[in-house]
Amino acid sequence: MSFSINGKTAIVTGAANGIGLAIARQFADRGANVMCADMDEKRLQDEWGDAAEEGTVRYFAGDLRQRLTIANLVSATIDAFDRVDILVNGSRQVMPTEALNVEDTSVAVLLEQNLMTALQLTQQVAKRMIKQGADQAEGQLGSIINLSSIAARQTRPELMGYSIASAALEQMTRSMALALAPERIRVNAVAFGSVMSASLKSSVVEHTDWREEIRDHTPLGRIAGPAELAEAVQFLAAESSGFMTGEVITVDGGRSLLDVVAAPAH
Repeated sequence: MSFSINGKTAIVTGAANGIGLAIARQFADRGANVMCADMDEKRLQDEWGDAAEEGTVRYFAGDLRQRLTIANLVSATIDAFDRVDILVNGSRQVMPTEALNVEDTSVAVLLEQNLMTALQLTQQVAKRMIKQGADQAEGQLGSIINLSSIAARQTRPELMGYSIASAALEQMTRSMALALAPERIRVNAVAFGSVMSASLKSSVVEHTDWREEIRDHTPLGRIAGPAELAEAVQFLAAESSGFMTGEVITVDGGRSLLDVVAAPAH
């Protein structure tokens, strides 16, 4: 099986910084057409402005919590590249939860941002994949990859909302995998922990002791770079994982193997 994504068209959300940016760059470097989506238009322009003129990269700015924005993103991708083969739901938000505060809204906010955005975009993209593959007799029609976190299984009270949203995203991954298997569309996820995401980078700046805590609770003894997660996402996007669906791959340096996790999972 081939690890190649050359010539494929991918939508990558959260592509203005951190892990989403690393995945989008990886895909572009490997010959894919990439639509980079994010709410931060200025950061998209800074990161992708020049590349967008080269023909294989475009960017789209908008609030993906809005159904119309999602529809416009899919339309923009089709207008630019005629099809979509890969979707990476990489847009995420991390915020603290006051677990005993009845007025805390973080759970609802994170479910909307981290779960519902991915679900609705998956639904829209899957419809397009099915339509464009109507005349294709065999082979996969598409691959959808969700970015989750080991917080889905190991949590801290202050990350309750993020943990709930991550767990829900993983269950959505399994459910959509079953729903879309007859259509030859695969749905998988990558759960990460010890990866220097944009949210973790800002957290370790604010809490200087967190970096050492994470390293101390990671068997491999380090925090991975975003590009290392991008390799796992490419594997799930390519034909090399053609018989995998409904799976959650863990990329965390071994952190989830430990019984006690004292460091935050982002």
